[in-house]
Amino acid sequence: MGNNIAIELKNITKTFGAKVIANKDVNLIAYKGEILSILGENGSGKTTLMNMISGIYFPDEGQIFVDGKEAVIASPKDAFEYGIGMIHQHFKLVDVFTAAENIVLGVNDGRYNLKKSKDKIKEICLKYGFNIDLDKKIYTMSVSEKQTVEIIKVLYRGADILILDEPTAVLTPQETDRLFDILRNMREDGKAIIIITHKLNEVMAISDRVAVLRKGENVGVVNTSEVNPSKLTELMVGDKVELNINRTEPKNVADRLVVNGITCYSREGVKLLDNISFTAKAGEILGIAGIAGSGQRELLESIAGLQKLNSGEILYHNPKTGAVENLRDKTPMQIRNLGVRLSFVPEDRLGMGLVGNMDIVDNMMLRSYRKGKGMFLKRQKPKSLANEIVERLQVVTPSVSTPVRRLSGGNVQKVLVGREIASSPKVLMVAYPVRGLDINSSYTIFNLLNEQKEKGAAVIFVGEDLDALLELSDRIMVIGSGRITGTVDARTATKEEIGLLMTKSEREGEEK
Repeated sequence: MGNNIAIELKNITKTFGAKVIANKDVNLIAYKGEILSILGENGSGKTTLMNMISGIYFPDEGQIFVDGKEAVIASPKDAFEYGIGMIHQHFKLVDVFTAAENIVLGVNDGRYNLKKSKDKIKEICLKYGFNIDLDKKIYTMSVSEKQTVEIIKVLYRGADILILDEPTAVLTPQETDRLFDILRNMREDGKAIIIITHKLNEVMAISDRVAVLRKGENVGVVNTSEVNPSKLTELMVGDKVELNINRTEPKNVADRLVVNGITCYSREGVKLLDNISFTAKAGEILGIAGIAGSGQRELLESIAGLQKLNSGEILYHNPKTGAVENLRDKTPMQIRNLGVRLSFVPEDRLGMGLVGNMDIVDNMMLRSYRKGKGMFLKRQKPKSLANEIVERLQVVTPSVSTPVRRLSGGNVQKVLVGREIASSPKVLMVAYPVRGLDINSSYTIFNLLNEQKEKGAAVIFVGEDLDALLELSDRIMVIGSGRITGTVDARTATKEEIGLLMTKSEREGEEK
């Protein structure tokens, strides 16, 4: 396959500062006409490696060869000249421009001859099976449509080597299937496609080969047809791992939170939540599914007292007193002090959840500082809690005194989830608690949520991985455009059924 090599990495090493070795002597080949998955735990060096191929970082040592010739890739512009395009998790599009304008942006003669450019774009769409309205503005698009624009953008620039970072993170099963069809069409056309993903079932479904990174080193490349998910996990972690969520039957189930007809609007008058009613029960996990931005965040914020309601009520059945209390119009602190202890793991880890410049101990104290006396707060308890979380969730950090901003995204997430669970809540709300986490860390957190359920908490789990939602939850409620489109029994429901409910409100909108 020698002359079929699209890109080859030889002895690539990258360090940050004196201590952090992100990649060490990595050798890797991606062939033309193949889909190569890159797997690895958080901090294993996957994104750093891809960032060197796409010109964001420059290797300290080693060589990169494209089409058999050594390539010096010192910027994303250089990468494009070598036919390399990377589609990042966070899209780099201009909201007020159309799809076509974004695709041609930065390419010579692009916006000056949009009609001619559109003809070329339509050819690309036809060739690979893209379905997109080229005159649609970005700010009106779904996540899936924006991703489509990003992929067409790199193809328009002539990319033959495509790198996709967690491409299915916020897609429905149907959107994922459509993306995979397109990737297969590109593979048939001879493109080399590299995917970074944590979802093992998708690795098995789409890739030809899998490269596994562990602690910055390439520990093996295998043919997908010759392995299974547990073998891949073993390669990633270094030993055998149980990949099972032991969902227990709910015990002593009782109403804990009853939400009746809540509606709220944004400052601009847009309806965010539309007459939502449901019950979260003690001793069970209620999963919430929905396309990103369908109202999941606003729902959790309204329960936590962070989002003002226009109508409806949220009734909390207090297990200590037996009283039923209306949480509406209470402050977030009153809601926490009621014994509700609504623990909220936000989508934005730094900023809303943790303070980046503070160390892990001080971030623990953020939740308990009001109990301190005077100017001097006791650090012993938060310190032991910080150490416990670091040990139990295997947080990779030099010490508990390290500023949180120096940790990788996945390790920040572990600190945040650990802190919320440590508060022994009566209602635990988690939004995307395993987003961006490797498989091992994800299962650790799923088991912690199960422990809370067994302790009698009502757990509300907003997730984007439908496999995990189906495995972990007792019931799954689906939200679309601020409305509940259905609730299913997680033990009997299918991914396809949930996917259809996720797009139900959009289809209703089209029918009107």
